[in-house]
Amino acid sequence: MTTFEMLYDEYYDRVYAFLYRLCADRSLTEDLLQETFLQAYVSFHRFRGECEVFTWLASIAKHVYFKYLKRNRLHLDSVNLDVVVSTYCMETVDPEEIYHREYVKKVVRDMVRKIPKKYRDVVLLRMYAELPFSQIALALKISENSAKVIFFRAKKKMMEVLRNEFEL
Repeated sequence: MTTFEMLYDEYYDRVYAFLYRLCADRSLTEDLLQETFLQAYVSFHRFRGECEVFTWLASIAKHVYFKYLKRNRLHLDSVNLDVVVSTYCMETVDPEEIYHREYVKKVVRDMVRKIPKKYRDVVLLRMYAELPFSQIALALKISENSAKVIFFRAKKKMMEVLRNEFEL
């Protein structure tokens, strides 16, 4: 078994979970996962070990996903917002609650669309890939403190929007 095959076996599930949380589509996740590992294989010689392997793979996966969105003329409307929405809405079949969930999704989409790219990258890596700030810093080539500050500023801005919109 080659080194890359071992890497594939070890990180397949985590990268799959990261991509699935972004797009919530099993078929698309499989396609993006294969493209992610292809890109990782092609650029494996450039991996210098400055960050954890998963951080490197998550960064590649994020770029593959955004490239897919751009190529298909989709935007962050396609990002799976269930993680955020479930925080504010209960699971139910009640029509009023279903309407409320859809409204929350719309507000969150609008909010994410307005976040500057530097905030969006940190938020995605922190919330969806569940990376520590040290790994986010390495992936984005910023200091760990910058990653923390950016995340907390983005979180504060998003919470202000949610508070205003939903009177929390």
